[in-house]
Amino acid sequence: MGFGQANTSILSQLAAAGSVKRVFAHCLDNVNGGGIFAVGEVESPVVKTTPLVPNQVHYNVILKGIDVDGDPVDLPPSIASFGGNGGTIIDSGTTLAYLPENLYNSLLKKITTRQPVKLHMVQETFACFSFTSNTDKAFPVVNLHFEDSLKLTVHPHDYLFSLREDMYCFGWQSGGMTTQDGSDVILLGDLVLSNKLVVYDLDNEVIGWVDHNCSSSIKVKDGSGAAYSLKADNLVQSAS
Repeated sequence: MGFGQANTSILSQLAAAGSVKRVFAHCLDNVNGGGIFAVGEVESPVVKTTPLVPNQVHYNVILKGIDVDGDPVDLPPSIASFGGNGGTIIDSGTTLAYLPENLYNSLLKKITTRQPVKLHMVQETFACFSFTSNTDKAFPVVNLHFEDSLKLTVHPHDYLFSLREDMYCFGWQSGGMTTQDGSDVILLGDLVLSNKLVVYDLDNEVIGWVDHNCSSSIKVKDGSGAAYSLKADNLVQSAS
């Protein structure tokens, strides 16, 4: 739909017409199938933000650290010493989360050390395992820490998906993505953005999120400053 940062995007054209500020938000419910998409300033819930890296084509942010239930995972040097070319991209157009190979291996090792499982590869892509208990109770959360102390918590029900009954796979992927100068890139898609209200504020060059029931509602201001309650649309019910 053209919600990038360029002046030709739909968002920029609406803002140029005085209809809205250059702010939009989405909330994706991977539990009930509901969702919210909004253009305009989000009044509630309150969202903490982190700066966008300037002069980037994508929505780049500065990742400061990752931990598995408090146990730190070492970041690749080019991510840790972000110089403007590598870094971390927030991309709702991507389904999963793609990590440099060493980071992917370290993350899965930390998770499976806390909850040992026997992994096997499916479609040469997904690390899967058999499990009959409650995954949210058995597996640890993964925390991503960004500039300005903004944290993103990824729960087991976010990073694990059910392939079939009693069979689960990790959504984390070994991406192997790099920039032209060879710096590592982390691409964070809907895997980590689900069940959160994510706000892209291009006027203030920040992005932020907050845990939210994406089948409920949010309050948004339009270009005139009037506030509206915007309810979720349940895609499953709509389809039926």
